[in-house]
Amino acid sequence: MPRKLFKKYLPHPDTITRNRWTGLLGHRLHDPSLWHINRKSCSGAIALGVFCAFIPLPVQMLIAAIFAIILRYNILISVSTVWISNPITIPPIFYFCYLTGSWILGTDADNFNFELNFDWLVSGFIHIWQPFLLGCLLVGVVASIVSFLTVRGMWRYHIWTHLKIRRDREVNNKSH
Repeated sequence: MPRKLFKKYLPHPDTITRNRWTGLLGHRLHDPSLWHINRKSCSGAIALGVFCAFIPLPVQMLIAAIFAIILRYNILISVSTVWISNPITIPPIFYFCYLTGSWILGTDADNFNFELNFDWLVSGFIHIWQPFLLGCLLVGVVASIVSFLTVRGMWRYHIWTHLKIRRDREVNNKSH
């Protein structure tokens, strides 16, 4: 059933590699490891996507795709994982990053009033950029490591339970 879902909702690799925008990447997109789901490519892709989700730039998906190609992780998983930070979750995520950076640097986190306009971005960001970027980096690294270890642990648990079921089945077949 899951394989059918992947085929139904995810584009075929040929569709992506023949696209004129992705043609710039050339032969690198034909690497099979970018499209297969296995323990290494899946856990690495999720960790990469989670890290890129904390990059405060609008090109997070592009960064995730480029590094997925370089590191040979699953490109679809890494790019889609970036959407942890979306228009709804970005404000609390980035505020938490700012608070984390302020706490580490020992600065006062309540010394600014955010306004959603260009003037504030030019003048207000100067006062918070250091704790904000430090917080994004540290939270991104920690979240990436935790997600990597979680996926690896879940993968191991799945294999362990599968082997246990197989062993029990073999024991039951021998006893009959």
